[in-house]
Amino acid sequence: MTIIEVKGVEKSYSGNKVLDNVSLKINKGEVVSIIGPSGSGKSTLLRSIIDLEEVDSGKILIEGFDITDKSLNKVKKKETLLKTGMVFQNFNLFPHMSVRNNITRTLKVVKKSSNDEAKAITEKVLLKVGLLDKIDNFPNELSGGQKQRVAIARAMALNPDILLFDEPTSALDPELVKEVLDIIKKVKDEKTTMLIVSHEMKFVKDISDKVIVMENGKILEEGTPEKIFENSSLERVREFLKL
Repeated sequence: MTIIEVKGVEKSYSGNKVLDNVSLKINKGEVVSIIGPSGSGKSTLLRSIIDLEEVDSGKILIEGFDITDKSLNKVKKKETLLKTGMVFQNFNLFPHMSVRNNITRTLKVVKKSSNDEAKAITEKVLLKVGLLDKIDNFPNELSGGQKQRVAIARAMALNPDILLFDEPTSALDPELVKEVLDIIKKVKDEKTTMLIVSHEMKFVKDISDKVIVMENGKILEEGTPEKIFENSSLERVREFLKL
């Protein structure tokens, strides 16, 4: 079953084309990673999929509903977008709220969860990411790796059908990267569908079912990790992976 389908998407900023006729499919339970040089359109594509960026043309279908369709009922569009969860580079935690409230508030606002429901879900997801003991701490009391694990827990709390990760380790010191990657591997074990933008090539190779290579807003190549990392038919892809 196809969860996300992107069809011929185009996007420009001030005449500079950042997405150029991009098309891809992500199936239920699949882990797809997008790699490529900085500025190749990877993050813009992710932001477009969750409707944080408006595309100029093309279609983005989430479980069959085209979120770019202006005639799509607003309630239906909101329901459709709630099937996605996003983890950003810079955590996007509320600094004035405890770890607990960062998650419970999101559940109450987005899912209209009751206090008891929100409390139970929050404790469950924090246990999953190994941070239940930090439930009453504030973001400024956490390391970068812990903040990102809270952000992952918050995204998981909404029980989305697909999780999107935009460079989840790029803001972290090298020694903190592993703890975040280990959590993402745990999420994969639960058969969660994931779309990941990352520069961590070993991680991408290990975790992905499919790898997509982008440059200058275009998809250069896609295939299994083995094909992309060991048998790419494109010299440009082989050059990029040697860098």
